[in-house]
Amino acid sequence: MKKTVIAVLITIGVLLCIAATGIGIFFGATPSGKQIIVNWQNSLKKVDESVYETRREVEDTCRAMIASFNSDKLIYEQYKDSNIEEERSWANNAKIRANQTASTYNNYILKNKFVWRDNVPSDIKLYLEYIA
Repeated sequence: MKKTVIAVLITIGVLLCIAATGIGIFFGATPSGKQIIVNWQNSLKKVDESVYETRREVEDTCRAMIASFNSDKLIYEQYKDSNIEEERSWANNAKIRANQTASTYNNYILKNKFVWRDNVPSDIKLYLEYIA
């Protein structure tokens, strides 16, 4: 009984070695095998490029919204206490735009936070505060 089990195990081992050698020769020495490897590498490269492009697009959009928010916030801060009615109107409009940008930004971050996988760039904020 033990000899039979040992013989079966040896046979399986030999067959696995033959299969591994055959697979190695197929992928290492035949044009078809090499083409399969090249196609697989190209598909990985396309996925990597797609992920990078998505990340760059999300980061660029976030940075643009942050810049817009900061600009409107500065205008608001500059003119909010003015004695001139027109300048206070500018401040009010800037406040409205800044809060609208903050709302859009905060929703955008919620939808696209997966892009960074908890590795958010230092210049990207996770939340923009509304101007009261």
